Amino acid sequence: MTTMRDALAPLAGTLSRQAGIDARAIVAGAEEEAAQVVAAARQEARTILADARADGAAQAEAAAVTERIRAERQARDMELAARREALDELRVRSAAAVRALRDDPCYPRLLDRLSALARAAGGADLVVEEQPDGGVLAKGRGRRVDCTLGALAARAVEALGAEVERLWAP
Repeated sequence: MTTMRDALAPLAGTLSRQAGIDARAIVAGAEEEAAQVVAAARQEARTILADARADGAAQAEAAAVTERIRAERQARDMELAARREALDELRVRSAAAVRALRDDPCYPRLLDRLSALARAAGGADLVVEEQPDGGVLAKGRGRRVDCTLGALAARAVEALGAEVERLWAP
């Protein structure tokens, strides 16, 4: 497993840097959109509150509380949706960036390394096949080792785990 990690370290570093760049761009857009949504929701809540006060203090207070909670929930739902969208976009861009490695002159060496890693992980008797989208897939009796570029990109994004949340932090 250490050999696989060591071999994938340059790829992981490249993916991580690119993912960070892409994620910051996506998050900046998502944060701007989320801020606009939150501002609009807060403005809507203030408007509703002013209208409710005109109808009577007691009734207005109850309606304002209910509406504020609804608006805050709606704003939070929109923010979470924007974060999900940003994470999905990070996954898409990471996969595209990794697939672009197929055009790199060092790609044949990468294929050799991925083949060796697949065999090391699953056994020397695995049949390793280059995949059209990049990388390799190794199969044997009851074993399968996926070293396709898409799978590696997905694993790299998933490996970020909670660290992805820092991309949205102020």
